[in-house]
Amino acid sequence: MDERLLNDDDVTLYGLFVEAFTRLKPLVHHDLGVPDTWFEVLLRLGRTPEHRLRMTDLAEAVSFSSGGFTRLADRMEKAGLIRRDPDPADRRAALAVLTEEGGEALDRAMAVHVAHLRTRVTGPLSADDRRDLERILRVLRDAAG
Repeated sequence: MDERLLNDDDVTLYGLFVEAFTRLKPLVHHDLGVPDTWFEVLLRLGRTPEHRLRMTDLAEAVSFSSGGFTRLADRMEKAGLIRRDPDPADRRAALAVLTEEGGEALDRAMAVHVAHLRTRVTGPLSADDRRDLERILRVLRDAAG
């Protein structure tokens, strides 16, 4: 084994990033009232103008295959949180639309989520740390395409 590579600073930095995310995700998604994957969909729709997205775009945004996302959307639609409307710009496509019930579920989840974020993620950071972290995360996101 190559000890230099095993102890490389970049490997350590990435490992810390993964460990922090892995530990934080269940803490900030605790007690949201909906499953994690549903929360991600509701959040994307809630933050989008008119609270609607093409199904394929939404599936990509939440890192789901189209088939997996279709099954997820079926369950969310059955629960009354989203509905599917035809896309007026492309009759072959459908839009996922946040329902009133979905908006209410998102509001309840967001109140809990923001409290968890302020306790677990942003609370331990100084204002400068927060600005630096945001800048760094945007650079990493954009570099990854």
